[in-house]
Order: sequence, then structure tokens, then C-alpha cells
Amino acid sequence: MLITHDTRCALEAVVDLVNSAPDEESGDAVEGLADVAALNEFVKGHAISDVGVLTERDLAGVHRIRGRFAEVFAATEPHVAAALINELIAAAGTTPRLTDHDGYDWHVHYFAPGASVADHLAADCGMALAFFVVAGEQERLRRCEAPDCRRAFIDLSRNRSRRYCDSRTCGNRLHVAAYRARRREAAGLEQDLEGQKVV
Repeated sequence: MLITHDTRCALEAVVDLVNSAPDEESGDAVEGLADVAALNEFVKGHAISDVGVLTERDLAGVHRIRGRFAEVFAATEPHVAAALINELIAAAGTTPRLTDHDGYDWHVHYFAPGASVADHLAADCGMALAFFVVAGEQERLRRCEAPDCRRAFIDLSRNRSRRYCDSRTCGNRLHVAAYRARRREAAGLEQDLEGQKVV
């Protein structure tokens, strides 16, 4: 599946957006977009262009679409993901247009000129996720399998085998825990065998 620069940027933005929400299930109750200043940092960090001065209204709009994107990641059936994405894109008033701004080659923006940051994200990120549904690759939109994590990520591995949001943190932590459990079990088994010999 070919992923263009602008699509990759939109995918990174939507993953970070979904992961900015507090998650009671994993015990992470921190709101990543608690105020307009945090939203400004998010916009700068993802080089989101053409959004103007951000307000509390923008923050509320971004929180609203963030919840809808979280539902896309939770959807197990393509038709459910497609319906959610269609709603997001339609509500954003999508207006595809070619652009070559800021030194990037020609690419497509899906948001309407002058769109709010929420509509901008809904259009561009919604279209980026739509490409996965169209390609039959919706299962690549995942949540980390570490029991204490649940962060969203997009599995871009060749064989769709990625299980953790970050193999260096969540993946290693679980592998180390499994290794230690095996060692404890082996040590316990050895003690049992020693005890049987004594008897």
C-alpha cells in the first residue's frame, strides 16, 4: 500500500489525537489536550496549516472528533469504520484540492479553505483512514496489546504482525515479564524436583 507524505502526516496526527484522550481502562487519566495551549502545541507539532487563531470552541470541536476517531480504531467491521469515517468527512465539508505549499510536492488537501482545525483534521485524517478501509487493510488500525496500555497505532509492518504501540517499551516490558515468569516457574519446578528426591 503506497502511503504518500501527506497521508503519513495525517496518520501520525490521528494516532496522536486519539492517544491524547484520557483512558480510564488503562489507568491513564491524563487529558493530553486539556486547553487551547495544548491544542496549539498539537497543531504546531503536526505542522497543521491554515487553521488561524485557536479558541475554546476549536478545542471542543477537536475533542468531539477525537471520540469519533477512537470509535474508528475500535471498529471491528469495515462497514462500521466506513460509516464513521463517512460521517466525519461529510460533517467537515470536504473540498479536495491540489496544493504544493511549504516546499512539498503536489498533494491533496481535503479540508475546505478556512475550515476549523476540527474540520481540517476530520477531512484529512478521515481520508487517510479511508484509504485503509478501501484497501481492505482496516485491521491495521489497532490498539496496543499490552494490558496496561491500549494506545492506538497503525500497523505498517509488511506482514501485519505488530502488536504493540512501541516494541521498545510495551513489547520489551511484556517480553521481560514473560521471561521472568518462565524463570520463576522453572526455579519452582526445580525446587519441587529436589524436594521429591529428598523424600
